Amino acid sequence: MKPEDFKGTEPTIKIEEYFNGKVKAWGLLQNRSGKVTRQFKADMFGKFENGILTLEEDFYWTDGEKQKRTWKIEKLDDNNYKGSASDVVGNAKGFQYGSAFKFEYDLLIPFKSKNIKVSFDDWIFKQDERVAINRAKLTKFGFKVGELTVFFLKD
Repeated sequence: MKPEDFKGTEPTIKIEEYFNGKVKAWGLLQNRSGKVTRQFKADMFGKFENGILTLEEDFYWTDGEKQKRTWKIEKLDDNNYKGSASDVVGNAKGFQYGSAFKFEYDLLIPFKSKNIKVSFDDWIFKQDERVAINRAKLTKFGFKVGELTVFFLKD
C-alpha cells in the first residue's frame, strides 16, 4: 500500500486541521500473534502555527502507566511532512493523500529497564469530520513485533 493509492479519496485528511484543537483517542496494542496486550485512552491537543503542528499527547494506559509525547510536525508541502518528538529517533516522515496519512518513524520504547528502538508504519484514515482510525505495524529488525489500533474523536 502506498500513500498515493489514496489520492482523490474522501474525506480528505489534513493533519494540521484535524489535530488542531482537542482530540480524544482510544487504542489497543497487540503482540505479533494478535493478542491484545495493552490498552489506553489519550487526550490530545494540537496547535498549527507557522507551518508547524505542535501536538501534545497524554496517554493513560489501563495498567496505570502515564505517558506524554509532544510532536512537532512540519508541513513541507501539500503531501509531505517531517516530524520529531523526544522519543523519536531522527525524523518521522509523513505523507498525505486523500483520506490517508502515512507516518514512518523509529520510536524508543522502555523495555526491561532500557529503551529499545521499534519502527512504526502508521496509517491514519479519516472517516468523517470527527472520526479517524489509525492502524500501525510495529517492527524490529524488519520483523513484525506488534500492531496498534487507535480510534480518534475530534471535539
